[in-house]
Amino acid sequence: MASAGTSDVKKDSRFNFTELVLSKEGNILRLSIIVVLLFALFSVLRSDTFPTVGNMRSMVFQASEIGILALAVALTMLTGGIDLSINATANLVGILAGSVLTAMIPDGAGPGTVALAVMIALIVGTLTGLLCGLFNGFLVAVIEIPAILATLGTLILYEGIGTAITSGASVFAQEALSFVGNGDIIGIPVPLILLLLVTAILTFVLNRTRYGFEVYLLGTNPLAAKFSGINNTAVLIKTYTISGLLSALAGIVVLGRINAAAVDFGGSYVLLAVLIAVLGGVDPYGGSGRLVGVLLALVALQFLSTGLNMVLFQLSGANFFKEFAWGALLLLVLLLNFYIDRRNR
Repeated sequence: MASAGTSDVKKDSRFNFTELVLSKEGNILRLSIIVVLLFALFSVLRSDTFPTVGNMRSMVFQASEIGILALAVALTMLTGGIDLSINATANLVGILAGSVLTAMIPDGAGPGTVALAVMIALIVGTLTGLLCGLFNGFLVAVIEIPAILATLGTLILYEGIGTAITSGASVFAQEALSFVGNGDIIGIPVPLILLLLVTAILTFVLNRTRYGFEVYLLGTNPLAAKFSGINNTAVLIKTYTISGLLSALAGIVVLGRINAAAVDFGGSYVLLAVLIAVLGGVDPYGGSGRLVGVLLALVALQFLSTGLNMVLFQLSGANFFKEFAWGALLLLVLLLNFYIDRRNR
């Protein structure tokens, strides 16, 4: 009898685990499994390069700026909207901040001059991101233009402003911000620290503050949010302003990493950010999603693209498999989510 009872417990445990993995709430678990499997797979296939400390650091520097932009997209998606202007805002911030550094730091400048220039550049970059986000929020919340159209328009607008400032050329900044993009603290890359810090702050805000409750309710049912006393206009303006601020941070990280800025830098970043947010479990219709899922999706996508490039480049000498990997993973997860939703219904 005891052995039969033990067998039943094991059977129930397997059943419960399967149910959890295939449930809508199991997205974090599914992503965690995908991350572990991808790391194990490519560590076996390319044990000489993939699991090395150097490769991990390289992936961190590549992924952190995209991760910050993905958080900006995820935040706006939680309200039922989207921000397509994130990369244009980041590039404009990099152009203006880089121009300030170039103008204020002559050759042989002292530490005091450099510190003042960095402070002004950061202020200019931050204000630029806030103003871009505030304008997006005004268009979406006050003028009531659909978010996808409003931010598509400002994407073109911000790119146009950047082109007018630079005449289409790159702005080569001083290395005063290189610590932000390439530095580390006790061996941890600064961009990763910034990404984790932003994620922690936003997670606390969304889960523990009134604003976070309002964001989720607005994304779930705008009419119900309005009748419950929530100022939908104010919530949307705050959300898009925060998105602009996050875009500014990403722009400063990029400027620090490559010591340059251009209007057309990171042309695929918008699509990547949207892809990561959706893979992370953020509902494109709003109202549900967790930022830890966005981080896991970022890691999975980075492992997949880097690992495939290493494996397939060795076989064929080609290096264009990132786009294939992104599309394949997106379709796989969307099909899985469709199956899970249909199964739950």
